[in-house]
Amino acid sequence: MTTIEIIATVFGLACVLLYIRQSIWSWPTGLVQVVLYAWVFYHARLYSDFLLHIVYTALQIYGWYHWLRGGKQDGQLPVRRISLRAAGLCGVIALLGTGSVGYLMRRFTNADLPYWDATIMVLSLLAQYLIARKVLENWIIWVGVDILATGVYWYKGLYVTTGLYSVFLFMAITGWIAWLKSYRTSSSAAAAVSCSANSSPLTVGTSS
Repeated sequence: MTTIEIIATVFGLACVLLYIRQSIWSWPTGLVQVVLYAWVFYHARLYSDFLLHIVYTALQIYGWYHWLRGGKQDGQLPVRRISLRAAGLCGVIALLGTGSVGYLMRRFTNADLPYWDATIMVLSLLAQYLIARKVLENWIIWVGVDILATGVYWYKGLYVTTGLYSVFLFMAITGWIAWLKSYRTSSSAAAAVSCSANSSPLTVGTSS
């Protein structure tokens, strides 16, 4: 356990809490977290996780911009659902990405738990991209990531980070519930507006 790991843990908790609340401040908070964790994972020889957090840096910037300007007429981005086609594509990417990264890490580095670490990396990238797009199903992927990461980080002796991901698991479930409620609310409002726009005033017929 290091001071940097503790600070990263605090920023990580704050970041996810802000994601759940759909606050734009989640992105600068998350940016601090991923930079600190890049340092932690590099020194733990979890190189897939290290590379993951380098990519996270770019995704934090992308998500920050997209939440601000990704909605209609550059407005606030609403919560959306994933399509079946996109879900299938994510599954293929997860399988191919995990296999490829895991093999490279096992073959060319001294990484510990290369395939488990690669799974965390690939699924986390998918989930982070989906959260940047405000896709509800990102929370389902995070649940899987958090369960797997809790075991891996406990094995590596990163006990503070293990505790963090245990809390993340609870927060991912909370995020799903909160975003689902937001999605249903916005969908109901959109349906009401659509019905109002499509309605026409009654006209009085005249006989000839």
